[in-house]
Amino acid sequence: MNTHLTETVRQFTDSKEVILVIGDVMLDRYLIGNVNRISPEAPVPVVLLKQAEDRAGGAANVAANLSGLGLRTQIIGCIGNDDSGDTLNKLMAKNGIDISHMMSSAFRPTVSKTRVMSGNQQIVRIDDESSASFNAQECTDLINKVSIALSAKPAMVILSDYAKGLLSDNTCKAIITLCKQLGIPVIADPKGRDYSKYKGANALTPNKKETAEACNVELHETEALLHAAQQLKDQLGLDFLAVTRGEEGISYIDHTQIQHIPATAKKVFDVSGAGDTVIATLAAGMVHGLNAHDALQLANIAAAIVVGKVGTVPVSQAELLQALVSEDKLSQADKICNQTQLMSLVSEWKAHHEKIVFTNGCFDLLHAGHVTYLEAAKKTGDRLILGLNTDRSVSALKGPTRPVIHEQDRARVLAALAAVDAVILFDEDTPINLINAIQPDIIAKGSDYTEAQVVGAKEVKSWGGKVALIDLVAGRSTSGILEKIAS
Repeated sequence: MNTHLTETVRQFTDSKEVILVIGDVMLDRYLIGNVNRISPEAPVPVVLLKQAEDRAGGAANVAANLSGLGLRTQIIGCIGNDDSGDTLNKLMAKNGIDISHMMSSAFRPTVSKTRVMSGNQQIVRIDDESSASFNAQECTDLINKVSIALSAKPAMVILSDYAKGLLSDNTCKAIITLCKQLGIPVIADPKGRDYSKYKGANALTPNKKETAEACNVELHETEALLHAAQQLKDQLGLDFLAVTRGEEGISYIDHTQIQHIPATAKKVFDVSGAGDTVIATLAAGMVHGLNAHDALQLANIAAAIVVGKVGTVPVSQAELLQALVSEDKLSQADKICNQTQLMSLVSEWKAHHEKIVFTNGCFDLLHAGHVTYLEAAKKTGDRLILGLNTDRSVSALKGPTRPVIHEQDRARVLAALAAVDAVILFDEDTPINLINAIQPDIIAKGSDYTEAQVVGAKEVKSWGGKVALIDLVAGRSTSGILEKIAS
């Protein structure tokens, strides 16, 4: 259950704690249109512009995530004396971020990334930035602003490093030293191959590729990579290191062990900004009393929300609370529903455009064949509903000696399977009434059936759905198990 995580998230808006973000801010601009033809001037697509959107990117997106979660947020970054800088400052201020410590420079433009999109497909990205190092005056101005902001004792500092020059080796070390002197914890999203500038921070949150580069380990050698990451954590004096691994989840490495937090995302449209969401939610959770592992679980859920969107989009407190409540609803025994509860879940899933799969059966004496079948059925869509025959209907189908396992026990075991999202008992000879009520996108049945034999096949096709016939595991059956026991 996520009760303690839910209560923590609800506390965010009541908190007086401030989190300070320091790093490379940037403007993410999206030019969105449709492609219907190729240019006669060159073999390139012609985009008919429909809309333009400006969003806070880089460290500014970290701050936007914190503010969206309801936290008081300050930011220190550098913009140019240009229209993009004005736009970015206005965006951050509109999002409730304190920009009073932002600096501007005449020596560099505001870092901006313009993405030309056709629907959800990115066609080209245009970057505007300077590769020049910050000069002595800029570095002095930056440290002065950091010193002033730190004197107010923020609850935590996040270093958001996008390798755009603001967090140089000397600047990064100076900030960490100041924070240590004031007892302010620091967590960093790092860049580059040399992590020595982050020594003394409390934690780092590199992604898998960044970790492999920093540790000089092959990306696909997961065990070696995590072992090297553990050594890196010790060398840098970190409390913990969290390696974000995309669809593989997050690996949490502390002084005693490596723990894996599996990913929860159902659909991935765009991973842009996911790392920003992770470090922001991690910081928010830790500042409000969660241990690092639980805060990372919360961050993992938040990241699953933003990767389901297109472009750089921060998570909101309402979205995170909804995701936590939804997960709680689906925790094991809670997956066992009556029809009213099930229809509430179905409405929620359909509202989020999730494909619903329905299957049914007796599932007496659960075995490997059952589990493999259910896992395959789940893969045909997003949510799997299992209609489970009651004891009476099993007896009518299989004879008076069946079922071996009571209906409530069968339901409870099936609810423990990760592939199953909801279990509902039905007492009729067929589940047709249930199918008509749910109107699933897919009906799954074993390949020992033909499509014409599947109850509900005609109905599901009438509303645009389909039937999926799933291959069965040979030699696995409840009848075979009972015969073996009897012999």
